[in-house]
Amino acid sequence: MGAEQPVVERESEELEARERNERDEEEEEEEMRREQEKKDAEGFEQQQQQQSQRDDVRMSMLHRLNPTNPLRIAINPKTRSAAPPPPPPMRFQQAHNVRVPTATATPSPSPSDLFHQSRETPPPPLPHSQPRSTPTPQPSITTLNSRKYTNKFSLFLFVVHMLAAIGLVGFLLFKGVQGLIKDSGSVSRKEKRVLRYFLPQVEAASLMSITLAFAWQKAYRKWPKFMVHFILWTTFVMTLSAGILLICFQKPATTGVGVCLIGFAIGNSLYACWITPRIGFCSKVLIKSLEPVSKFPDLNQPTYWMLGIGFLWMSLWILAVIGSMNFYFTPLVIILLVLSLCWTAEVMRNVANITVSRVIALYYLRGMQSNTQFCFQRALSKSLGSACFGSLFVPAIEALRIVARALNLLEGEDEFMFSCAHCCLHVMQSIFRYGNGWAFVQIAAYGKDFVRASQETWELFERQEGVVHIVDSDITSSICFLTGVCSGSMCVIVVAAWTARVHLSFMATISLLAFFIGYLMTRIAMALPHACVGCYYVCWAENPDNRLFDNTMKDRLALMNSGRDILAATPRVPHRFAAR
Repeated sequence: MGAEQPVVERESEELEARERNERDEEEEEEEMRREQEKKDAEGFEQQQQQQSQRDDVRMSMLHRLNPTNPLRIAINPKTRSAAPPPPPPMRFQQAHNVRVPTATATPSPSPSDLFHQSRETPPPPLPHSQPRSTPTPQPSITTLNSRKYTNKFSLFLFVVHMLAAIGLVGFLLFKGVQGLIKDSGSVSRKEKRVLRYFLPQVEAASLMSITLAFAWQKAYRKWPKFMVHFILWTTFVMTLSAGILLICFQKPATTGVGVCLIGFAIGNSLYACWITPRIGFCSKVLIKSLEPVSKFPDLNQPTYWMLGIGFLWMSLWILAVIGSMNFYFTPLVIILLVLSLCWTAEVMRNVANITVSRVIALYYLRGMQSNTQFCFQRALSKSLGSACFGSLFVPAIEALRIVARALNLLEGEDEFMFSCAHCCLHVMQSIFRYGNGWAFVQIAAYGKDFVRASQETWELFERQEGVVHIVDSDITSSICFLTGVCSGSMCVIVVAAWTARVHLSFMATISLLAFFIGYLMTRIAMALPHACVGCYYVCWAENPDNRLFDNTMKDRLALMNSGRDILAATPRVPHRFAAR
C-alpha cells in the first residue's frame, strides 16, 4: 500500500497540471474570441455609421434639388423602404456551442466545471442599429414641358386657311395691278380713284391703330388704376362723338353707322354706371397682376412681334380689298377676307396671350424665371392648335353668354318668355364650362388641349367657394374690349374728317374699315394685361397659399361671405331653372 500511494499522488498531480494547462488554453482562446467579437462589433457599427452618413448626404442633395429637376427623378426614382439590419455573423452564435470537457476523477465539481458553466452563458446582444430614415414621398407634379401638339385638327385647319388666304391675297393683288396697268376705261378709272381717295386714309388708320396700341399697353403698365376709369368714360365720349360726326354728313350709310355708334355709347355709359362698385377690386387685381411684368424686361417683345406682323398683313389685306373690285363676286370676296382677318388677328392675340401666360404662370406656380423667347416659340408651335381652336369659338361663346345675361336682367311678367331666357343662359353656362378664355393659362403652363383646359380651370374655380362669383364679376375682359372700341372710334373720327374733304362717297366704307382695323390692332396689344389677370386668378385658385400672392382674394372672399361686400349682381341661372 505504501508503494501505491506515491503513484496515485503523481497521477493526481499530473491530472491537475493537465487541467490547469487546459484552463489556461481555454482562457486564452476565450480572450481571443472576445477580442475578435469586439473588433467585429466595432467594425459593424462603423459600417452602419458610414452607410447612414452616405444616406444623409444623399438625402440632403435630393432636398436641395428642385422637385421638377430631372436629376432628382434619376437619383430617386421611387421611395426606398427601411431595410432590416443584417443578421450578425455566424461566429457570434457558434460561441455558445463550445465543447465542455468532463472530469471523472472526483464527484465534486471542479473549478473547470464552474468555468464551463460560466462559458455557457450567452454574451449580451449587440445593440441593434436604427433603421435608415426614408424620404417623404413627393406628390406627383404635372409636367410643365409637354412635347405634344395640342388640338392638331384646328391647327391643320388654320394652316390650310392661311395658305388659302395668302394665295387669295396674292391673286387679288395681281388682279389689282393688272387692272391698273392693262385695263382701260371704267375699271382703270375706278381703281385709280380708289388708290387716290381710299388707300391713304385706310393706311393712315392702320398706322394710327398700331400707335394707339403701343400707347395703351404702356399706359396700362404705368397707370393701371387710372386707365380703368379713363377707358370706361373715354370710350363713351369717343363712340358718341364718332356717331354724331357720321350722322352730320347726312348720308344713309353714314347715318346707319352713326346710329349704331351712338347706341353703343349709351349702352357703354349704362354699363360704366352699373359696374362702378367693381372698379376698385378690378383695379387692385390689375395692379397686383402686372407686378411680375417688371421682372421680365423682354415680356413685351412677343406682343410687339404680333403687332408688327399684324400691321404688315393688314396693309396687304387692304390692297387685296382694293384688288377685289377687279374680280367677280366682290361682296362675297370681301366678306371672306374680313372673316379671315378676324380669325388671324384673334390667333395673333392668343399667341401673345399664351406666351405671357406661360411666363407668368411658371413664375407663380414654380418660381421660375422662364425664357420669353422659348415660351414664344412654344406658343407658335405646340400650343398653336389650342390658340386657333380658342380663337374660333371663344369670342362667339362669350358674346352669346353676354346676350343671355342681358336678357335675364329684364325681369317681366311673361313667365314663359323669361323661362326661355333662363334656359338659354343655362345652356350658355354649360357651354362656357367647355370653352372659356381662362383656359389659355393651363394651355400655356401644362400644354393641355383647349376643352380639357377649360373644364379643369373651371373646376379649380368651383373648388374654392366664392371664386366663381369673383371671376364672373371680373371686368378685365370688358376693359380690354372697350379699349379696342375706343381706338376704333378714334380712327373713325380722324378718317371720317379726312375723307369728308376728299371723297364723301367713300365715307361709310372707310369708317367701318378704320374702326375694324383700330379695334383688332388694339386687341392684340391688350393681350399682355389680359393674360396677367388671367394668370393671377387661375394660379391663385390652384394654390391659394402661395407666398407670391397677398390677401387680396382672401379678403374679398371674406367680405362676400360676411355679406359686407356690395356688388352689382352678375345674372346667373335661378335655382329653379338650374336644376333642370
